[in-house]
This record gives sequence, C-alpha cells and structure tokens, in this order.
Amino acid sequence: MTDALPVTFTAGDAGQWRIDRIIAVTGDGLPAAARLLIREGAAEDESWLSGSSATDAPGWTLRGTVSHQRYTTAAELAELTARSPALGRPGATVASFIPITKSKEWWELAQDERRQIFEETSHHIRRSMNSLPAVARRLHHSRDGGGPFDFLTWFEYAPESVADFDELLDELRSTEEWIFVEREVEVRLSLGSQ
Repeated sequence: MTDALPVTFTAGDAGQWRIDRIIAVTGDGLPAAARLLIREGAAEDESWLSGSSATDAPGWTLRGTVSHQRYTTAAELAELTARSPALGRPGATVASFIPITKSKEWWELAQDERRQIFEETSHHIRRSMNSLPAVARRLHHSRDGGGPFDFLTWFEYAPESVADFDELLDELRSTEEWIFVEREVEVRLSLGSQ
C-alpha cells in the first residue's frame, strides 16, 4: 500500500455494526455504546462526527491509519497478501475490534528486537496465517496520532469461525509479545438492525 488510509471508528447510537459487548481485557475499557460507525478517508469537514448522519450520541472516537507493514518480511507480506480476504465479504457478519497499547518498554526496544519477539519468539504472523482466509483483518496504526491506543485491529468473519478466532486470540495472548500489552479492549460486533 503506497498511500496511507485514515480510518475513524465512532461508537454511539448509529452505525453499520451493532456492538454486542465491550470487554476490558487489560487496563481500562471503553464506554458502552450501541453501534459502531466506520469511516474511511480523511474528512475535511468532521461535522459528520456529530448529528444524526453519523451518531446521535458519540460514546468514543478512535482514529488510525492503514499504512505499510512494520514487522513483516517480503515473503511473509507476499503470503499475507495472497491469502488475506477482503473486508466486507458476504457471510462475514460478525467482527472484533481490538484496540491495543503496548508498554514503554516495548517501544524502547530496537525495531529488530521487537521483530524478534513479535515473530521469531511469539510467531504472531505464523499463528495468524492459520486463520486465513476465514478471518479478514486490517491493522490501523494510531500511536503517532496521539490517541490512547497504539494499534486498532479489525477482524471480520462468519459466525461459524468465532471459535477459531477465539482460539487464535488465546494463543496470541499467551505469547511473550503480550507481556508488553498494557491496555487491550475487545469489542465484539455483528451486522444487522438494532
């Protein structure tokens, strides 16, 4: 991807996704809300954040940017690209939105040290490959934007893949990488009317 894609997640009373539950996995959670609106692209006029066109009562707004991959090798990136399905597939009617903040200790490590923990020790990419193509995923970087989270992760899948996705989360959370996670919130969602 050559151009960065800004994405805004606004929780409130309107949006294409119904929020089924919000779980504080580590650290503080997020306020309850009924719906999640996802908006892609830069908005010159951000008045859409309030009013009935987006959400009547925003509970929270988080922003991230889809940009280049930070920890993948060329071979891993090629395989991820080949195996990853697009978002918005028919049948992918459930989703998980997981904002994550890593500790100061994580960010004080050199890039190669983070890569060592991320993949060589914790096998984050290898484990995630096992969930493809059942789970569509997209990573949004938000650390440099000054928000409360470093990463905003988005996953879409069919209801029959929920158990497999939960197993992947359990595996990742048991790795050395997760020692450095100081805040993680899990938002489970589904498509459909209220």
